[in-house]
Amino acid sequence: MKPTDFPSDPPHLWDHFYAITQIPRPSGKEAAIRQYLIDLATAEGHVWRTDSVGNLRVDVAGSPGRERRERVIIQNHLDMVTVKSADTQHDFDTDPLSLQVRDGWLSADRTTLGADNGVGCAAAMALMTDNTVEHPPLALLFTVDEETGLNGALQLDPALLEGARMLNLDTEDWQELFVGCAGGGGWKLRRQFPLQPANASAEHWQLTLGGLAGGHSGIQIHEQLGNAIKILAQALLELPGLSLADAEAGVAHNVIPREGSVRVALPAESAALLRERLPGLQQRLREFLPAADHGLQLDLQTATPTAVLSEADSASVLDLIAAFPHGALAYNAQSPADLVDLSINLAVFRLHAGALFLEASYRFFNEAQSLPLQQSVRALARAFQLDVETVSGYPGWQPDFDSELLARARQLHQQLFGVDPAVKAIHAGLECGILKSKRPELDILSFGPTIRGAHSPAERLQIDTVAPFWQFLTALLAEL
Repeated sequence: MKPTDFPSDPPHLWDHFYAITQIPRPSGKEAAIRQYLIDLATAEGHVWRTDSVGNLRVDVAGSPGRERRERVIIQNHLDMVTVKSADTQHDFDTDPLSLQVRDGWLSADRTTLGADNGVGCAAAMALMTDNTVEHPPLALLFTVDEETGLNGALQLDPALLEGARMLNLDTEDWQELFVGCAGGGGWKLRRQFPLQPANASAEHWQLTLGGLAGGHSGIQIHEQLGNAIKILAQALLELPGLSLADAEAGVAHNVIPREGSVRVALPAESAALLRERLPGLQQRLREFLPAADHGLQLDLQTATPTAVLSEADSASVLDLIAAFPHGALAYNAQSPADLVDLSINLAVFRLHAGALFLEASYRFFNEAQSLPLQQSVRALARAFQLDVETVSGYPGWQPDFDSELLARARQLHQQLFGVDPAVKAIHAGLECGILKSKRPELDILSFGPTIRGAHSPAERLQIDTVAPFWQFLTALLAEL
């Protein structure tokens, strides 16, 4: 049900955004939201087409007097990250989101909100239905499967990219214009370990970590948020006689892991040592982790006995996690300190029935700078006898500070709001880099309203930035 205080200005945008939140749209499962858009386009008399992987383009004719102007592409992705708190039964495949308004922010109840990139999709939908907007011919491009690796953009039919200018609405800081984005890649690492019965005298325990903020592994990597995988390993390292049974932490390659659990078998004296260790570890972590992570809790409960890895193999797994790089590795010397040049996210750790699985992703502006990091991960894989599956990389979008589109947008922003917008590049894998590689002549600009906590249950949209975002978008289109 729509909250009674749900925002209403601009009306078309907010109505469409609410509709989007009621349609499940996990990555790879965009059929329902795509059909909703197709039905809307058909009802409004717009021509649409899809490519072989499900990317959708809707053509909107220019408003009266602007029919012959050059077409502008408006680009967004349909899918959303699906992360929830452990205390909710929400099913992202079937359930609508439950929305709430608090202190000027819109969020969802203990789940991601999908404002990334749903608010941009809603703006594009408003361009389909709001007859008062003056604009040139538009190609509204909706890609699929962005959040799991930019797959829709990577496989997009270049014929859908008809136009010389593109506005991407998938960045998250109002009054900032983005003209560059990071490229990236990743790895999936596997090894099968033999199982054995635990020592008959061993105690069985489950260590659970919760209360971390989590977040976006690109735009928030400089915030030094806690990584649940690294912290769980830190708690268990160097406990005599420890054997791992199973583990689960992390949800996706582009999400900083916020919670997880590990089951272990331990001698009684090591179990006592672990119990003694946890309060002090929690306190030390709170001394340097950001305030968003101060709710972290390490909880130890008895567990059901099960087969385990050997002590040597268990130590090897924990050593691997301790040695695996994570976080911001290099900063841009000519830009503000929050622009990271190179980073890596240790994202997923699973151990089930002896099968170890790790997933990590990295981001860069200059791919050459990432080569030593890539070598480091491959060296770890060799040293720990892991099978490596390399996840296909994607290109970055090199900033063009001389862009004509940027110049016009900066001037307009100053006229409308009386301040110069910040011009930035983003340490995240926008689809812009991929799309520009398919159509190099594209002049691209990215902007959006303010979103915080993307890729986490704390995701929220700052309501009072949406109306000026829409004002700026429509005023810019009227000029093009």
